[in-house]
Amino acid sequence: MNTLRRPGPAKIAAGALAQYPDRLDVRSPSEFALDHLPGAVNLPVLDDSERALVGTIYAHESAFAAKKRGAALVARNIAHIVDMHCRDRPREWSPVVYCWRGGQRSAALAHVLHEIGFQVAQLAGGYQAYRRHVVAALARLPVRFTFVVVCGLTGAGKSRLLAALAGIGAQVLDLEGLAKHRGSLLGDLPHEPQPSQKAFESQLLAALERFDSKVPVYIESESRRIGSVQMPEALLAAMRASNCVRIDTPHALRVALLKEEYQHFLGDPDSLSAKLARLEPLFGPAVVADWANVAAAGGFDSLVAELLRKHYDPTYSRSMEKNFPRSLSAHRVVPEAIDGETFRALAREIDAQVGESIVVPA
Repeated sequence: MNTLRRPGPAKIAAGALAQYPDRLDVRSPSEFALDHLPGAVNLPVLDDSERALVGTIYAHESAFAAKKRGAALVARNIAHIVDMHCRDRPREWSPVVYCWRGGQRSAALAHVLHEIGFQVAQLAGGYQAYRRHVVAALARLPVRFTFVVVCGLTGAGKSRLLAALAGIGAQVLDLEGLAKHRGSLLGDLPHEPQPSQKAFESQLLAALERFDSKVPVYIESESRRIGSVQMPEALLAAMRASNCVRIDTPHALRVALLKEEYQHFLGDPDSLSAKLARLEPLFGPAVVADWANVAAAGGFDSLVAELLRKHYDPTYSRSMEKNFPRSLSAHRVVPEAIDGETFRALAREIDAQVGESIVVPA
């Protein structure tokens, strides 16, 4: 007697992930930490120590022995996952499950969830297929958008202006927020390590996919690197071909703004001195030692002013002239203060006068 077998879990391509907001990453915590699908939950079917144990058995005993040990661990972990994460889910729940290559780890959990009756899918090719999707999408997506690049010297308040633009409902791509870095020598954010290159690109793609291509996207002028992460070539090229808006903040206000934003360094002169030491090849040990002494004595206004005059302003000006020549004739705004309301007013002015003048392709 022939019996009809119920079809197994669906297999989907990385391009269909938008239909599956619930994402279960069954890889080990260390794999998950390096990069993962945006919004994914880490539910390891083998944790790092268990993977190492199975690998050791495979290398020193046999594949058969490794599979037996691995199966017992996977079964135990899946039971825990179902009990703790899936028990209260409705029948209509439709997560996508993935592992490194779309192999046995994700197949094991997907099979159990499917047999329970959930509308589960397995990502074909796993994380590796998703990673190829990210690289390909970042190579083609940027040209679909009309960017407006916010330019201005260090301390002009570009990031504050972007935040104000986002606050009035404009589309903003916050590259420094994604990179967890302000993009300068002192750009490290306290207690916020930078993401891996792969994680940065995953978050960048997720941000681009949320945008409406018929509406301008505001973005800050950036160099090729933001701290330790690198900009995708296609996005960098699209930015450099875009219209700009320039924020020309008076020098005294720039010093005050930088003192606010880098307060964590001003309260830790030793850490500041260690950062400044990287400038010795440009200015020599004696100059950098003088700066460190000024920082130790609390002379932050003069230190910030000196760093702007000797290092940041010349460097940024050369970069803008080379990479964003349109910034030289761009629409210009001049803040009279650095408070939130001032930047909100500038945001409204820019979005009205600049945003509406941008021709967005149909």
